[in-house]
Amino acid sequence: MIFVHVLRLRPKKRIIITGFEIRFKKSVEREVTVSKSSRAANGAGYIRKRSDGRWEGQYSAGYDDKTGKPIRKSVYGKTQKEVRQKISKVSTEIDEGTYLEPSKMTLSDWLDIWLKEYTFDKKYSTVKGYKAQIKKHIRPGLGKYNLSQINPMLLQRFFNKLSEPDDDGNVLSAKSIKNVHIILSGIMEQAVENEMIAKNPCKKVKLPKVEKKEIVPLTDEQVKNFLELISYDEIYGCLLKVIVFTGLRLGEAMGLTWDCVDFEKGALHINKQLQRRPQKDGGSTLTSVKSGKPRVLRPAPFVMQLLKVRYTEQIMQKSRAAEAWIGWNTEEEHKVSLVFTNLNGGYLTPKRVYLHFKSAAEEIGAPKARVHDLRHTYAVLSLQNGDDVKTVQENLGHASAAFTLDVYGHVSDKMKQDSAKRMEEYIRRINASG
Repeated sequence: MIFVHVLRLRPKKRIIITGFEIRFKKSVEREVTVSKSSRAANGAGYIRKRSDGRWEGQYSAGYDDKTGKPIRKSVYGKTQKEVRQKISKVSTEIDEGTYLEPSKMTLSDWLDIWLKEYTFDKKYSTVKGYKAQIKKHIRPGLGKYNLSQINPMLLQRFFNKLSEPDDDGNVLSAKSIKNVHIILSGIMEQAVENEMIAKNPCKKVKLPKVEKKEIVPLTDEQVKNFLELISYDEIYGCLLKVIVFTGLRLGEAMGLTWDCVDFEKGALHINKQLQRRPQKDGGSTLTSVKSGKPRVLRPAPFVMQLLKVRYTEQIMQKSRAAEAWIGWNTEEEHKVSLVFTNLNGGYLTPKRVYLHFKSAAEEIGAPKARVHDLRHTYAVLSLQNGDDVKTVQENLGHASAAFTLDVYGHVSDKMKQDSAKRMEEYIRRINASG
């Protein structure tokens, strides 16, 4: 406390002396008390206990450009200590220039803006997945909160709840929960970049561990029986055989065009995929491959022979369809048209392929198999027959060999047996020489 002596000052006069303020209510000659100025450094504040039992702390977040008056903000807490810590944190952020005024925008409103303004560079199927997760999980669970209210504790409760059974007893898998987290984290990260919030609260959340599902490829016997069955399928037989022996994704196989089939060099250029869309969204269309990186395959001669037969077969289908044919019309158009089409030259649909595959899978004793398991079968067969991981990675179109190892790091029984035989032969050679 500082005391000064002042003579005859006007009523209510305010004087600022090096960071201290003197208030006078009367024009008298007396000693007065000087307190710290209310126009102190940004972030300075005071704390009081409210009538509702909570503690409130106020701090200055700068000054109004028009009036010059301090902009007062409040923080609340259950204890005085909690509020003091909050004010201290705000003061530090203001001093360091990292302070952001709490956003009053709700997450629901931000979701609408984010979907409209920040997903233009994503693929149709990716955005479709975003919208589905937002509609089913994110908006119902968190949409009502302001962005500034969403903290790690709130998110932890949200993700923990996703792990619980719903009204129908269904439980969301750990992988699905992780997908929701990835989407929400991207949304919040954009809010950070836009300076709407200071930090991404998703980074502090703990998620359930994702357990890898065991990959179950078709056995040699099942592959043999499968190939025999689909040989009688005029529309889908060749497509499924090509997938088995190339590891193509279904969309990549359906999007293969004749200009990407090099019979002379025995190569396939995989640079696009067929993406199924509702008519209201433009219908089926060709888009870039999943990784965005085209690749060249050099499949077994058997595959190239299959495609030669398919080329001739397609010409015959056009002849039979006559006026009903909706595919290519000239030889030049045929060279850049789709390899796999229906009997009228139109697009194939994933659902139809799935139904034909499931019918054959049940007959060979693999009722739980999916079309994607044909891709897994190719990968395991390649590894079993001696292909190195880097070659398999490039053929499958994985981003890295590390990812391929992560997916196919398990060793099949046959590979284990072969490994044991090689080691036994080595041991015998060592013993014979010693």
